[in-house]
Amino acid sequence: MGERQEEILKEIVENYIKNFKPVSSKSLVDKLNCSSATIRNDMADLEDLGYIEKEHTSSGRIPSEKGYKYYVNHLMQPKKMTGEDMLRLQTVLNNNSLVLSDAVTKCMEIISDITHYTSVVIDSNSNANLKKISIVPVAHNDDGTNDVVAILVTSQGDVENKQFKVEKNIDINELVKTSEIINKALVNTPLDRVNERLELEVKPLIRKAVTRYDEVCNFFASAFKDFAMDNTDVVFSGKTNLLDYKEYDNTDKMKEMVAKLNNEELVQHIETDDDNIRVYVGNESEFDSDVTIIKTHYKAGNSEGTLAIIGPKRMEYDKVVTLLNYVKEYLDK
Repeated sequence: MGERQEEILKEIVENYIKNFKPVSSKSLVDKLNCSSATIRNDMADLEDLGYIEKEHTSSGRIPSEKGYKYYVNHLMQPKKMTGEDMLRLQTVLNNNSLVLSDAVTKCMEIISDITHYTSVVIDSNSNANLKKISIVPVAHNDDGTNDVVAILVTSQGDVENKQFKVEKNIDINELVKTSEIINKALVNTPLDRVNERLELEVKPLIRKAVTRYDEVCNFFASAFKDFAMDNTDVVFSGKTNLLDYKEYDNTDKMKEMVAKLNNEELVQHIETDDDNIRVYVGNESEFDSDVTIIKTHYKAGNSEGTLAIIGPKRMEYDKVVTLLNYVKEYLDK
């Protein structure tokens, strides 16, 4: 991409973020100091390359997901924090009466307030490892199913239990036998990685030991998923902020976004172990095609997890990255 084309793309992205209106070639003439025809030709090239796209209701152009990504990776300049914003965050981070994990949550609340986007803190408690799982039969039901209690003990000494209904085609003895195999193979595995290792490493062992291994493996996968979710705290700030943007004027889209924000399993997919600040635009967010998620992994004392900001694709990327980076640099000290 040529230098002038980069300048045009930068102007289109930043204008669209600010005004939520397609950008025409005429509106860029004075800023770029060249003719409307020259800008139109460059915009046509940018459209052919997939960086901008035409909105059917206007002759102007808007950034595509590819255009936003190029802007973030090559054109965006970090935005300087205001003294007021810095003071608000410093006041929390320097407050020795706050537990560090609470300070992190409060900082994300402030960032949500500053940006008017939705913030998420996912405390994954990934220090919790599997020590033992036990299956205890509770009742045999008239329909042939069985009730069992799965008891999980973590490396931290926490004991959790959940009751499950077991279909009549699954032998309780096979569940007990499988729990013994899992305890030998997966001891000290982080809870959020148990299912991955169960599928890749332990399932072949279970296949040799029990008859209905698929059903048995599905039972334990479901149980461990529930236990892992219980060991993950999700804290939102500004949960409904997204709905204030014009992208959600449509009632159906508003309802869809509310449902997604309330979907615990979907929200937990936001979790990351990448220590860098990463930007996921639209479809690559794996959350919703109309949002951007900016996120990073953090450690604060004995807690660790994910800091994330969810906003429209026309998010003020430079502002969010600067604010997240400020908190992250403090935590990394």
